[in-house]
Amino acid sequence: MTGNHQTLALLLFSGFVAVTLGITTWVSRNRHGSAEEFYAGGRLFSPMENGFAISGDYMSAASFLGVTGLIALYGYDGMLYVVGFFVAWLVVLFLVAELVRNCGRFTLADVVAARMSERPVRIAAGTSSVTVSVLYLVAQMVGAGSLVSLLLGGTSPAARAWTVIGVGALMVIYVSLGGMRATTWIQIVKAVLLLSTTVALTVLVLLRFHGNVDRLLLTAADRSGHGLAFLAPGLKYGGDWTARFDFMSLGLALVLGTAGLPHILSRFYTVPTARAARRSVIWSIGLVGGFYLMTIVLGFAAAAIVGPQAVQKSNAAGNTAVPLLALDLGGADSTGGTVLFAIVAAVAFATILAVVAGITLASSASVAHDLYASLRRRRAKPYSEVAVARTAAVGIGVVAIALGLLARDLNVAFLVGLAFAVAASANLPVLLYSLFWRGFTTRGAVWAVYGGLIPALALVVLSPVVSGSPESLFPGVDFQFFPLQNPGLVSIPLGFLAGWLGTVTSSEVPDEAKHAETEVRALTGAGAV
Repeated sequence: MTGNHQTLALLLFSGFVAVTLGITTWVSRNRHGSAEEFYAGGRLFSPMENGFAISGDYMSAASFLGVTGLIALYGYDGMLYVVGFFVAWLVVLFLVAELVRNCGRFTLADVVAARMSERPVRIAAGTSSVTVSVLYLVAQMVGAGSLVSLLLGGTSPAARAWTVIGVGALMVIYVSLGGMRATTWIQIVKAVLLLSTTVALTVLVLLRFHGNVDRLLLTAADRSGHGLAFLAPGLKYGGDWTARFDFMSLGLALVLGTAGLPHILSRFYTVPTARAARRSVIWSIGLVGGFYLMTIVLGFAAAAIVGPQAVQKSNAAGNTAVPLLALDLGGADSTGGTVLFAIVAAVAFATILAVVAGITLASSASVAHDLYASLRRRRAKPYSEVAVARTAAVGIGVVAIALGLLARDLNVAFLVGLAFAVAASANLPVLLYSLFWRGFTTRGAVWAVYGGLIPALALVVLSPVVSGSPESLFPGVDFQFFPLQNPGLVSIPLGFLAGWLGTVTSSEVPDEAKHAETEVRALTGAGAV
């Protein structure tokens, strides 16, 4: 990579950082420090603004870097992520968005605690939310490391480490100073930049192939080394029954996981009404759907133009496919190539920064609003929730940085798939049971969270992700017991089963009045905050 690429990309990225830090500083001067302002931005955003912010929150490094890389390497099977990420929004729209906005205040635990014993439920839901958020943050850190190694023309561990540390420091600044309002505007700016860049790259690809999509696909198949098998299912997930079950497990996690992601659920509290929350999701479906259609084109274009071998040589997991494609589309040794590469790299960095800010805010809110409020001793000096949340952002940032350095060689989309599996196993069962099951009890809620969270994490530790293969986190050891790379197929049903079992074995009598109140509030918005 030439000095021109590095310099221009770093200048553009520095410009984005300067603008977003300016937004954060401006917002921090105009806030009054209340919990509602810090967690929900004063609930003042319009559906369109929130729709763009949700899209900015959702279109992460996994989408822009990881998914296109997987399509470039595995063809048809890489599109599973596109389908899963997009279909998941239908679950959010029909089952979650409006009801969560009506029932909660700031976090997932608010919805569940409305009709349960607060302390155990908040501890369980807060623990799960922080775990999911940290897993999601790790994926963004890995994406940052992959980008900077490409920018600096090498794979220096020191360069990756300092990049991950820098991203972590920026996300702590965004969250600590600006809260939800600054984070939202950063995500809106990032969504506009990302969508504009993706449209430009897609147009250039279609011009290169004169609008002939068949020719694009056939060229990608020829260069892949797999022939037409590249365009058919089975290249990554069809080798044997284990791979097929992995395919089903990943698909289930992606479709159900979005509805349990804390940073997505918290976005519904930033609008004034449930109707606005529903309209926000409709906006985001249109934006996210268009984006994912374009990532399919870019993934096959990377295979056709750059070639899977070149992509894999740059980054074994395929995380650098889009920047390499941009370099080729603009002209590898030309000013156009340098500019396009720099723009894509800067937008990818912006993507990572915006997403980590949203995730960190959601997880620090869970620590302060759920865990701290529940675990604090009554005689202890009470610190404000906002102060605790700012401190928690620092701690979460440190943990995410450490894990990001450990998992630096894994595909970012794959890492996000693990986060989705944990969210679908631990958060979704307790959320749906709380909203729709009249007889649900406190024990059922706690068991649903831990009954999905613990198996999901345990199965990941015992899977090929951690040990037993050359691509594992610890390739030199082998304590693999669970054959699937994604635990969703087992852990998601276990979460629902544990919630049911905890409820039917509980001696607690369900509070009919609280359920009725929750049901009316969820469906009508009467009494909503």
